[in-house]
Amino acid sequence: MGETTGFMKHDRELPKRRPIPVRVADWQEVYEDFPAEKVRVQGGRCMDCGIPFCHTGCPLGNLIPEWNDLVYRDRWEAAADRLHATNNFPEFTGRLCPAPCEEACVLGINAPAVTIKQIEVEISDRAWEDGYVRPVLVEKKTGRRVAVVGSGPAGLAAAQQLTRAGHDVTVFERADRIGGLLRYGIPEFKMEKRHLDRRIAQMEAEGTQFQTNANVGENVPVGDLEQFEAVVLAGGATAWRDLPVPGRELQGVYQAMEYLPWGNRVQQGDIDDAPISAKGKRVVIIGGGDTGADCLGTTIRQGAVEVHQFEILPRPPDARVESMPWPTYPMIYRVSSAHEEGGERVYAVNTECFLGDDEGNLRALRAHKVEQTIVDGRMTFERVDGTDFELPCELVLLAMGFVGPQRPGLLEQLGVEINERGNVSRDGSFRTNLANVFVCGDMGRGQSLIVWAIAEGRSCAAAVDEFLMGETLLPAPIAPDSVPMR
Repeated sequence: MGETTGFMKHDRELPKRRPIPVRVADWQEVYEDFPAEKVRVQGGRCMDCGIPFCHTGCPLGNLIPEWNDLVYRDRWEAAADRLHATNNFPEFTGRLCPAPCEEACVLGINAPAVTIKQIEVEISDRAWEDGYVRPVLVEKKTGRRVAVVGSGPAGLAAAQQLTRAGHDVTVFERADRIGGLLRYGIPEFKMEKRHLDRRIAQMEAEGTQFQTNANVGENVPVGDLEQFEAVVLAGGATAWRDLPVPGRELQGVYQAMEYLPWGNRVQQGDIDDAPISAKGKRVVIIGGGDTGADCLGTTIRQGAVEVHQFEILPRPPDARVESMPWPTYPMIYRVSSAHEEGGERVYAVNTECFLGDDEGNLRALRAHKVEQTIVDGRMTFERVDGTDFELPCELVLLAMGFVGPQRPGLLEQLGVEINERGNVSRDGSFRTNLANVFVCGDMGRGQSLIVWAIAEGRSCAAAVDEFLMGETLLPAPIAPDSVPMR
């Protein structure tokens, strides 16, 4: 097919029209099981390391060399025990975490890193299949009541730890099912929800109580939290970044989190067809991160005619450069399974407006190439003259990240303080300005990775337990101000 009308033909970096080459027909997870012998080989490779640095890349402090060696020795139950010692939900992180541990792997200095993430998945899946994962029941209850608001990975981790410490924990979730973004933000092809459902069943068997359709600050009065001795805020950073350009109001321009949940609801069997669908449409995804890739895979499965994914930053390098030394997590060019399925990735491009038809429907967008510059220590983007182009499209998805927690409702009614970054302020014990209210996960840290959310939930649980009991034996892998290795 030829170039889209309006493209600058002399600039080969501008997007070209290319139909989706292969139609993905199902929503199951895309990766096949890793053969057990290959898992053992990878576990054995870990023993070639002298001093492990993988721990420095993982905020959970996962005992990676230990369970790798146990896998090599075919001791799967012991490996599962070591894996769960630091991570409540390894089947989640093994599928969703970008694996900073692998980037810190010593073998990765001059050879492929150990496939730590894949080993984690195989240990966890085998643990469930072979019955190694069981409810952990406490012998003595404390009689203390704790509320956890939000059921994403941080809230679930905090709730499980506090339940196992003997407290009576109730989790409030505003959606109709437990899981937060794990449930309605992560597509089925990336993580099938059966993994989430069986972990929730384990938590219920342990004694954690769940309340769905419970939006604290709206249909659940904030005053209801007064019956709890401690409250954990784990509602995430759900206030999305918008693109306030002309035409934003057109029918066909949506936020990623207005779009993705419908695909999951179809897979849950709630509805037959998504009200926002890419079927038969030309799609542009604005945002080059994980959420954008989730949108990409979803649009392909729904039957998009063609898809372009825009990113304002330049294309990252293929390998580490001097500013990305080992063992830090490098910002290099990465290809997800969704990218392998189709679509065009377009870098260094800025969308300036959306164009509509006479009925208010999106018909195209107008954009131009940009160059990244630094002015007074701040990153800016300058228009490249002569690169303006118009791209026909009927659906645009904004996947540009999140700016912090939603303030109306719960946060405003509670009266918690907000810091200069727009997150809920907290002290060194994850405590807000209110004596018995704590905060963890993206609501306090800002948008981050699932592995950081779980680490925050575990650490916050330890702080709450100490607040209630005067001491704690719960692990606290990170502090509120801990940051990734740089």
